[in-house]
Amino acid sequence: MQLEIRPDPAEVGRARKWARSRLAGSGIGADEPIAETLVLLVSELVTNAVVHTGCPAVVRLSLPEPETAEGATVRLEVADACSRAPVPRCAGGEATGGRGLALVDGLADRWGWSVEGAGKRIWCELDRSDPSEDAGADRDGARCPEPAFETYGSYGAYGGFEGFAYEAV
Repeated sequence: MQLEIRPDPAEVGRARKWARSRLAGSGIGADEPIAETLVLLVSELVTNAVVHTGCPAVVRLSLPEPETAEGATVRLEVADACSRAPVPRCAGGEATGGRGLALVDGLADRWGWSVEGAGKRIWCELDRSDPSEDAGADRDGARCPEPAFETYGSYGAYGGFEGFAYEAV
């Protein structure tokens, strides 16, 4: 399934709404963490396409069938006609932008980009765990410690996000 978007900032909200409506029929509940994460990733990648390329783009979602949704992978792709490679930026503490790819890197299980015709395709994937499993238990059933929130001086490979807090999992 796909959505064509114009190079207009209003399209970001439309893309989020479209993604939520696609999730509704996939067996993934709107209140599941993967749904919230996917909508955030849609917002970030569509914003990047709209703001940085000035070109129309196509958003594609590959969702599992409802009966196979548990343990499946969700794939998001945003393709545009701009040949410029995505460039992670190092945003200062007061900057209002420049963190999109760092968020994608931190939230997606995998992400990347490839040349597509005269443009490019940026993609990311999220793995859905079985919601009936206890995420805090290891294979022997012993309880693992809850993840702690920690602050790091850099964020993944992108550095420059001093004081940026995220959940270490």
